[in-house]
Amino acid sequence: MKQAIVARKDLGMGAGKLAAQVAHASLMAYEDADAKTRSAWKGEGQKKVVLRADSESELFELAEKAKSERLPHAVVRDAGHTQLDPGTASALAVGPAKDRAVDAVTGELSLY
Repeated sequence: MKQAIVARKDLGMGAGKLAAQVAHASLMAYEDADAKTRSAWKGEGQKKVVLRADSESELFELAEKAKSERLPHAVVRDAGHTQLDPGTASALAVGPAKDRAVDAVTGELSLY
């Protein structure tokens, strides 16, 4: 089991902002998973990988693929209090789910 968090590289987020967006995405997608999946992922150490997307359209294409595969997922839209404009889609989390299922959506992406 794992979770992939995809963050937009094109936004030029600072390290702290990136960390916050990744954390938001992870928690939101975790909450989208059923209780059995959440328990299994927690029991296996909550494996995560952070990947990069180069545009908003790429982020939404991945989100659509995760939705069509019926995987837990979540898109983060920033509140706009610091570096990004309100409503900016900054990150996507896919999973927790079986590694193979997450890789079917995010496996072609580069590490952030």
